[in-house]
Amino acid sequence: MLTFKGGVHPPEMKEWSKDKPIERVPLPQKVFVFLSNHAGNPAKPVVSPGDEVKTGQVIGEPEGFISAYLHSPVTGKVIEIKKILHPILGKPIEAIVIERTSDDEWVYIETGDFERMSKEEVLEVIKKAGIVGLGGAMFPTHVKLSPPPEKKVDTLIINGAECEPVLTIDHRLMLERAEDILQGILIMMKVLGVQKAVVGVESNKIDAYHNLKKVFKGYPVDVALLKTKYPQGAEKQLIYAITGRVVPRGGLPMDVGVVVQNVGTCVAVKEAVVDGKPLVERGVTVSGDAVKNPRNLIVRIGTPVRDVIDYCGGIDENTERVILGGPMMGISITNLDVPVMKGTSGITAFLPKKPQPQKPCIRCSECVQVCPMNLQPYLLYLLSTKRKYDEAVENGLMDCIECGSCTYTCPSKIEHVRYIKLAKTVYRATRRGKK
Repeated sequence: MLTFKGGVHPPEMKEWSKDKPIERVPLPQKVFVFLSNHAGNPAKPVVSPGDEVKTGQVIGEPEGFISAYLHSPVTGKVIEIKKILHPILGKPIEAIVIERTSDDEWVYIETGDFERMSKEEVLEVIKKAGIVGLGGAMFPTHVKLSPPPEKKVDTLIINGAECEPVLTIDHRLMLERAEDILQGILIMMKVLGVQKAVVGVESNKIDAYHNLKKVFKGYPVDVALLKTKYPQGAEKQLIYAITGRVVPRGGLPMDVGVVVQNVGTCVAVKEAVVDGKPLVERGVTVSGDAVKNPRNLIVRIGTPVRDVIDYCGGIDENTERVILGGPMMGISITNLDVPVMKGTSGITAFLPKKPQPQKPCIRCSECVQVCPMNLQPYLLYLLSTKRKYDEAVENGLMDCIECGSCTYTCPSKIEHVRYIKLAKTVYRATRRGKK
């Protein structure tokens, strides 16, 4: 089976939800839509408090090249635009607060038969739909599908690895929405002008692998079986496993002729281009040993996490951690009123575990052996604690994908990623200060 160098094998913990069909959460009474619901510049609000809006109506327009449209996830009234703490950016960011007043009254995007539309017309629909990468990075899809002329892309890779423990929403999409995934792939192949697409699926989802093989038969889309290993779904590792190509340090997938998209993004592209539906909802796994009834759900963007958890029967009163995403790369939250964003692939909750005190580094090199980026995490940790940020950058600090493999394997229980994240933040801030 295809794979990459390094990586770890954390407990999968997917049994809680992998056999649960996707359900739709009831419409929320109130949504909080961050203007920063994507990578790049925040959207510019085009509504004001007191405005009546319909589901799918544009409420924010992109500011700059790397930005995205925002749409109302419900039919209702704009109550206010206020700053609330953004769980990813770690600072207060403006959000549009909308109170639902009725069931959905849809505003659809103008579209047509994608096979007869030009590449530019299809790309414009994807842009107008506000689609971003639903694997978690939230990079605007229309930008990713617009490589510069000098970057010759020949392969579209679809990420169906879902290597993050606990999460199963992509697995369910590959079982329940394979035809939509196929249409999304064919649409993006048309935009990119490529003749080849490959979907990478880990071996622990063999039913999804066989289902895609059956649905894709007769189409120019292959399905590659990947070894179950974390972080198999990271872009550079996925590209290497499937093509053998190595993305250069500081480079992008398009530098080696590849564009990578997530299976959830494929569904969103299909719904936009074929059905005229903007991105107002996404698939989310709610799971973990503290969740009363783990589920795979379709949730409207902006729905408070508390509402989603309540739909799953709530969480144990002794819950220690609630995480947006999975346990390896997710972000812990302390306030359940934060909203679901376009990049929220999961909500996981865990009961307390016996604390493991951090000990001094013993130079065992376990972290080096498992690092998928061929870095020396122990060295980056030491340089970070000594505030030698320039030296840390020279040793690959900014190449770290923050997968957490080093932290997971460390016998001294050193939280390498926490120190590396802090070092990156300080380094970027000092660079801005110098400019």
